[in-house]
Amino acid sequence: MTPHTRNFLYPALLTVALLGLSLAGCGGGGAGAAGGSSGKLRVVAAEDFWGSISAQLGGDRVEVTSIITNPAADPHDYEPSSEDARTMAGAQVAIVNGIGYDQWASKLLAASPAASRVELNVGDVLGLEDGDNPHQWYSPRSVRAVIAAISAAYASADPGDRPYFEKRRKEFETKGLAEYDALIAAIKARYSGTPVGASESIFEPLAPALGLRLITPQGFMDGIAEGTEPTPADKAGADEQVAKRQIEVWVYNSQNATPDVQRLTDAARAAGIPVATVTETLTPEGASFQDWMSRQLRALRAALAGVEGK
Repeated sequence: MTPHTRNFLYPALLTVALLGLSLAGCGGGGAGAAGGSSGKLRVVAAEDFWGSISAQLGGDRVEVTSIITNPAADPHDYEPSSEDARTMAGAQVAIVNGIGYDQWASKLLAASPAASRVELNVGDVLGLEDGDNPHQWYSPRSVRAVIAAISAAYASADPGDRPYFEKRRKEFETKGLAEYDALIAAIKARYSGTPVGASESIFEPLAPALGLRLITPQGFMDGIAEGTEPTPADKAGADEQVAKRQIEVWVYNSQNATPDVQRLTDAARAAGIPVATVTETLTPEGASFQDWMSRQLRALRAALAGVEGK
């Protein structure tokens, strides 16, 4: 955050903090009591992938706002606006990723404390901390845990609608995620053990769920994800895996195509290695979590199917 942004934002945050305290005093029992004229729980998610899941779990009892919805935005170093601060301050249920991924969101909540607000930190739910892989929306197991936590947060904020939220959760897990679950199972059944490479650690939580053997040097993936320069040894290792065709599919995050990533992606294509694309946030903007993930899984399955002999 630049000094200019900081000088502009923090006075606004002070105002918003007072607003948050005022909201806290309005009562937080049922959705109708604290939800304002809409009668719905005000839910704010820092990122749209959790926001999409939150909206589907809450149905017509919630009103969900996601702060980051633009596929071009980088959640790692996002600079929130004063409007973002006001939105967070007004949340009855706030959902942040944590794990060092969106510290700006946690700072907004801290700047506008509200005793009645239910705050859900994905890292806390999963028992993870700064330094662990933050991209847990790519872990099917973590997604299930967060689904349960969001439903519990809704029931805590609006106990009277607990049965409704439980029903929404069951429907989402059995119907909403049906294709997503089926694709994961199908890829694992057919391609388990296949060595693959990835441009960054965003793919790391998904690979084991698919039975894929991710062999790109850890330092290379972490460096790209964190915006730091991979070591020459890590670069050389990733280059060698592509040049010698030690990987059968290359997976890259198109929203973070650094020169190193672009070089390796071009080299993979030149070597005849199928390339699959993933993105950090919902693409296109406004897509549902499951449609986005299922589309990426279908593309990955097609890339794996293109491997000779499969």
